[in-house]
Amino acid sequence: MVVIRTDLHLHSPMYFFLFHLAFVDICYATTVIPKMLMNFLAKGSLTIAVNACMTQMFFIFLSAGCEVFMLSVMAYDRYMAICNPLKYQEVTSKYFCYQLVGSAWAMGLLYSVLNTIPVLNIQFCGHKQIKHFSCELPPLLSAACSRTFLSNVILLFSAVTFGSSSFLLILISYIYIIATVLKIQSAEGRYKAFSTCSSHFIVVGLLYVTALFQYTKPKSVSSIILDQVLSTQYSILTPMLNPIIYSLKNKDVKAALGRVLKKLQFV
Repeated sequence: MVVIRTDLHLHSPMYFFLFHLAFVDICYATTVIPKMLMNFLAKGSLTIAVNACMTQMFFIFLSAGCEVFMLSVMAYDRYMAICNPLKYQEVTSKYFCYQLVGSAWAMGLLYSVLNTIPVLNIQFCGHKQIKHFSCELPPLLSAACSRTFLSNVILLFSAVTFGSSSFLLILISYIYIIATVLKIQSAEGRYKAFSTCSSHFIVVGLLYVTALFQYTKPKSVSSIILDQVLSTQYSILTPMLNPIIYSLKNKDVKAALGRVLKKLQFV
């Protein structure tokens, strides 16, 4: 984020969206990791109190919902840059970029509200803790002693609807991108076009495979260890890996990082 903000060479729509993806990742990680470390250091176990869940769950859903649609926005940006390069600068104006980012946050907020409000009416009786390091809805619902049918239906419906719609936007963008790239005559041109999308494709795979499986898997394959492994992947490892993936796969970011480090040496 600091490199993108300080280096003028990275002040373009692609890196504008990357900056906001990094911000969402920071929000996601800081929602989960500090509380997890506090509980582990204080209690020696990866559990969380039920009464501390609602606020954290709201921000987890907000960050997750925003992230999947931010990835859709970034796929659209690559589609415009590769498939319609002559109209790219005209379409991706600063105002339109802010609209796209705002839309991603709005979808994240809607996803969060839909899943958080029904949980407020659920009773947990004597359960004071859930066996999970963060307050995610599946382990929280398993600790309830009242009916959770409505929350389960909303969770499944919203996860499939929001996840599939976001993924469909990404898929359509990449179908057009691949079709356009294959028409490029030179191997160097094809490699350059694909290299701008490879980092995004890796991040999409890391997030969608684990998150969709976690929120749509049947109870018969659910377990405490499996839930924690999957949750660790998309709530901790993916946000930490995103900046590394984009930095290592992007020559412009590496060059900008080098320029920033050189400036720091002379300070």
